Amino acid sequence: MAEYIGAEKIVEKKKKFIMPCLGHFYFNPPQFVRGEMQYLFDAAGKKYLDMYAGVSVINCGHCNPFITERLIAQIQTLQHVCNIYLTENFVNLAERLAEVTPGNLQKSFFCSTGTEANEGALLLASIYTKSSEFIALQNSLHGRTKLTMSLTGIGMWRTDPNPVGGINFAPNPYCYRCPLGKKYPECDLECANKIESVIKNFTSGKVAALIAEPIQGNAGIVVPPKNYFKRVKEILEKYGALLISDEVQTGFARTGKMFAIENFDVVPDIMSVAKALGNGQPISAFISTAEIADTYTRPGASTLGGNPVSSTAGLAVLDYIAEKDLMKNARERGEQLKTGLKNLQKKYPIIGDVRGIGLMLGAEFVNADKSPAPQALDKVLEKLKDMGFIIGKGGVGRNVMAFQPPLVITEKNVDDVLNALDLVLGSC
Repeated sequence: MAEYIGAEKIVEKKKKFIMPCLGHFYFNPPQFVRGEMQYLFDAAGKKYLDMYAGVSVINCGHCNPFITERLIAQIQTLQHVCNIYLTENFVNLAERLAEVTPGNLQKSFFCSTGTEANEGALLLASIYTKSSEFIALQNSLHGRTKLTMSLTGIGMWRTDPNPVGGINFAPNPYCYRCPLGKKYPECDLECANKIESVIKNFTSGKVAALIAEPIQGNAGIVVPPKNYFKRVKEILEKYGALLISDEVQTGFARTGKMFAIENFDVVPDIMSVAKALGNGQPISAFISTAEIADTYTRPGASTLGGNPVSSTAGLAVLDYIAEKDLMKNARERGEQLKTGLKNLQKKYPIIGDVRGIGLMLGAEFVNADKSPAPQALDKVLEKLKDMGFIIGKGGVGRNVMAFQPPLVITEKNVDDVLNALDLVLGSC
């Protein structure tokens, strides 16, 4: 077995050489050294079932041979020349994205991270509408640049002391903890209706776009009611504003459809993608209709955006999703996991809510008075890690157990994690 410096030494070096804004999970974190499809292995050789996938990145599995072999071949042939030169992979990937994205989304701009993709989508919306005002949702997370951080509606991620102006926030469709104190469906989607009030009362009346995650990931897997985005789109169209769908966490088969917005029967004007498109390789893109995209005419390039290796990863990912029908597996395993979590909710009151679509599911941990229970969740996650299960967490109160596993997990994997969670909750 190879020699590794170990988790303690990594934490020591991290404190000395890494900026303190970067935290890490677990009281006693393992050092991961190897991945194999839905599994991770630490420096001691211990095996873990990964139920988080690097936060919705490794949709096709760790070190997937189907993808890795293509990457190696590309690296050995041509690794990088920048997209100002002609290579084939990135235009082929753009063509494939036009085929798999909803509606008439057609033209792509490639970059390297989800933050960049969102920043670019916002820029395109400004160019097209000639407006610089934006609306985002409470509890949103869109990136770490100045603009995307200013559009983020979670306080812990808004570290910029001077956020960008011209931004307003609308209530998010968080039915378990409705910010308006309403109940669905009697509320008649009041959270969506509030967007019109925001436009009329807090903006110039000419808004460039509303940016939203179809399912809010870091907010704690917050899923809107079925007709929410239809109402939102109607309001935006009334005022000439665009809808940007941030699919950085939700894209590429995770919800049982290629993109989460498709679960709501709405076609956005611009879509941002990243994470799972590269299955670990850094790549992102924003995609729009020809009408909107063709207004972006002044020079623009991304040095590493859509380079030959990352584009090869994207093409391989789309091939693998189709060949293995990962959308079907996400639906089936997601239904199995959601049913199991709901059964545990009946047994253990600490689980206040279970929500999500496909293999993007959340279980919210609460106290008897419905207040967030983050400390209890941390203890449960630590015990599950010790048993060989890696599960994420999110929520404004850091109290939501987040399941976003590789989409290659099996029926037995789901049974195993549910049984382990049952044992842990039963011992608390």
